[in-house]
Amino acid sequence: MSAREDLLSIGTVAARAGLSVAALRHYEERGLLTAVRDGAGRRRFPRHVLRRLAVIAAGQRVGLSLAAIGEALATLPADRAPSAREWSRVGELWQELLEARIRELEALRSSLTGCIGCGCLSLSRCSLFNPGDAAAAEGAGSRWLRTAGGAAPGGHH
Repeated sequence: MSAREDLLSIGTVAARAGLSVAALRHYEERGLLTAVRDGAGRRRFPRHVLRRLAVIAAGQRVGLSLAAIGEALATLPADRAPSAREWSRVGELWQELLEARIRELEALRSSLTGCIGCGCLSLSRCSLFNPGDAAAAEGAGSRWLRTAGGAAPGGHH
């Protein structure tokens, strides 16, 4: 089987991965996947892209952002399936990220009841709305309240 025959159409990859074609295009735009173009300009993907898609799904399932997933995937070869050691390095990196996330969630869990119960949502004191008093560094004003949905820049409400 030639290398050209080993390439899969975007529709085939989408069906095998359980994703939409639009999702694959989005991942390609974000640099998570690399496609080649055939003579008619259609996207073709190497078979090993299916493993990358499984890793992307696993990363999203544990709450990693596409940016964090992309950083990890950028350390892997794009032209071949990664070795076991290369996958292992990604796993080690993600383990560190997840451990930090777990620590953050445990701290949030321990203060959640008191914080919601107080009802203050004070910009100077609330660890949910304004962790580490980040709003003070931006000066006076209600910039955070004017953002879409009232969310703070860090994604906190």
